[in-house]
This record gives sequence, structure tokens and C-alpha cells, in this order.
Amino acid sequence: MPTFHYRALGADGKIAEGQIEAGGRAEAFRVIEKQRLRPISLKEGLNGRNRSPAPKAAVTAVATPAETAAEEPTVKLSFGSNRITARVLENFTRLLSSLLAAGVPLSRALVILQKEAANPAAKAKWKEVHDLVVDGMSLADAMSKSPETFPRVYTAMVEAGETGGFLDVVLSQIADFQAREKEMRGKVMTALLYPAILLVLAVGVLIFLLVYFIPRFQTLFSGFNAALPLLTQIIVGVSDVVRSYGLLVAVVLVIAVLLARTWIISPVGRRAWEGSVLRLPVIGHLVAQFAMSRFCRMLGTLLGAGVPLINGLNVARRSIGNQILVDAVSNSIDRVKEGKALGLSLAECRALFPGSVLEMISVAEESGKLDAELVRIANVTEGDLDRQLKTAVAMAEPLMLFFIAAFIGTIFIGMVIPIFTLQDHIR
Repeated sequence: MPTFHYRALGADGKIAEGQIEAGGRAEAFRVIEKQRLRPISLKEGLNGRNRSPAPKAAVTAVATPAETAAEEPTVKLSFGSNRITARVLENFTRLLSSLLAAGVPLSRALVILQKEAANPAAKAKWKEVHDLVVDGMSLADAMSKSPETFPRVYTAMVEAGETGGFLDVVLSQIADFQAREKEMRGKVMTALLYPAILLVLAVGVLIFLLVYFIPRFQTLFSGFNAALPLLTQIIVGVSDVVRSYGLLVAVVLVIAVLLARTWIISPVGRRAWEGSVLRLPVIGHLVAQFAMSRFCRMLGTLLGAGVPLINGLNVARRSIGNQILVDAVSNSIDRVKEGKALGLSLAECRALFPGSVLEMISVAEESGKLDAELVRIANVTEGDLDRQLKTAVAMAEPLMLFFIAAFIGTIFIGMVIPIFTLQDHIR
């Protein structure tokens, strides 16, 4: 089990340090929080035999956390130092929440984060945000100046926290949300890894056959001046195109991909693309479920933090990602503004919310437990998504193997059929 070295703020505002063993970062955060500590930093792989932890409650949070970081040697990695990763942003969010909860002023907290940042890009970005806040700008507005670092959903949640006076709580919820999003994305990428490898291998084998294998047989056939079967003529023709115009075809494909990407980024292209994705047999259902999970978790998180329903809905709809579904939810928000219940308002968005989910939302709304129920729905949906992804990948692997075998088998058959007719020409 990995060992984690942590720095955290105690209830008295003092910094505590120590080491714990946990199965992962999420579990380590939970263990620390059970000790009534707010984690500031969490590093994996630092062994207590090589480094003795500083005594707990040695310095105050306001005066000296930056000095403590300067006194102790830290391991800094240069990999990815030119960009701010999702993990860096998550650590920044969690630390800022802890500092604010301990009573540290916002400007002072941003200074501490800037000094303790190991990533040069993060250090510069935190300083930029600090300077804007000191100049009188709100934290949400300062973050909105850097959309490449702070997504729109992130800044919208910060704005809601600032407006309601519970910024520290919202930041903590954002960090938890980011951790869950990263875990979900990791599962999706892991599920798609093996099919992607199979696809790359299949393309490589086909290129090898068309460029190297088939020309050897073509030389053999041309010496007999025999008419080749139609399948063989098609395969030989494709081989000639790949060998003669392979680079040109590759350039055309790259240009086509770039043009398609530019079109998809445009508002019209994005709507058309997202609408077509939703209509796909299996993928469309998975995309809709993932969007519903994100919406429910975001809305439940915001409501649990005290954000009003209308504000929470406006923020949560931005987390969906698919513009077609965003438009549908926006119409439902208009009905909520008119005084209708949330469950009834979402009923017309059937592409996103099944009937069972709408019933659960309606019952929770009546019982006053909407925030907890939305988070529970998100947890159940994510578990169901995980099982569906595993099933889809399990089905995709044999299908891809079948298509690979079909392509290679077709080429083999097309090149072997003329061999059986060569004996007639030899005689």
C-alpha cells in the first residue's frame, strides 16, 4: 500500500504534518479529514525513513507555511512544468479551500499558494490571479480571465460560492468533483486503450500487406499475362494507390481531419456533431448517461453547499458538455423560474433523464432531500456506466478481431485464388 506524506491545517489554524498509508489519493484525503484536518498538500512515495516529519502544530497557517516549505527540501519534477495539469488545479483548489476555512484572507492565501507552487506555470498563474484580486476584482472574474486553466463550470461555481459567502465550502466541493471526474475519465481511457491498440496494429498490418506483400505476388502474376479475378484486381489497385500516392493520401487525410475539427469547433458544426453522437446506438446512450451523472452530481454538490436552486441549475447545465442537452435543460430551468417543480420541469428532457430518475427527483424534492438524492443518483449512474463500459469493451474486442481477420483474410483469399489458375497457363 503506498505511503503519503501530508501537510494539513488543524482546527486551531496550525499546520500538522505526517505520513499515512492508503490505497489511493482519494482514500488518503478521507483519512486525513477524519482526523479533523484540512489537507494542504499530499505527496506519494516519500518514505518516513529518509525524512522525519516535522512536529505537528509547529507553525501557524497565517504566518509561516511558506517559510516551512522553504526550510524543508522538496522534490520537484520538471515534467510538464510548462502547463497546468488537472492534478495541479485540484491541489490548488483543495489548498485554497483549506486556507480560507482556517480564516486566512484570500489575498494572503493566494500568496501562500504562489510561493509553494512547484510548477513554474502554476506559480505565474496564481500570481496573475492574486494581482487581479488585489486590484479589486472578484476571484471568479479573475479566474475567468484564464479559461484555459479555469473551466467555465469552475468559475461559475466559484462565483456562486462568493455570492453566497461559503467560498471555502464550494472550493472543497469543486476539488472532490474534480477528483471524481478524473477517476471517471481514467476508467474510460483504460477501457478504450486495448481497442485502440488493436486498431493501430490492424492499420499497420494492412499497410504492410499493401506495400510489401502484394507487390511480390503482382510480379508473379504479370509474368503469365493472365486475367486476374475482380477481387484480386481491386486489391492490387489499392496496393498501387498506396505505394504511389501514399504520402499524398496521408496529407489529404490530415487536412481533412483538421478541416473537420475546425468545423466541429464552430457552433453549427458542434451542434450537428453532438446531435449525431446522441443518435448512435450504444455510444449515444452512454454519452447521455455520463452527462446526466455530471449534471446530478454538480447540482447536488451546489445545493448541499447552500447555493440556491436556480443558480445551481445555471451552473450545473454548463457541466453537461453536449450543447443539445444543455439547450433542453435550459428550457427546463425556465419552467423552474416560473414556479414549477424541478422533476416536472425536467420531464420533457427525456434524452437525458429517464422516467425512474425523474420520479426519484420529484420524491426527493418533496421530502427536502434533493441534494443528497442527486448525489446518490450520480453515484448509481456512474457505477452503471462503469459496468456498461466494461461490457461494451468486452464486445468491441472480438468485433475488432473479427474485422481485422476479415480484412486480412480477404486480402489473402484475393491473392491466393489466382495461384490455383496458374497451372492452366503453365500447361
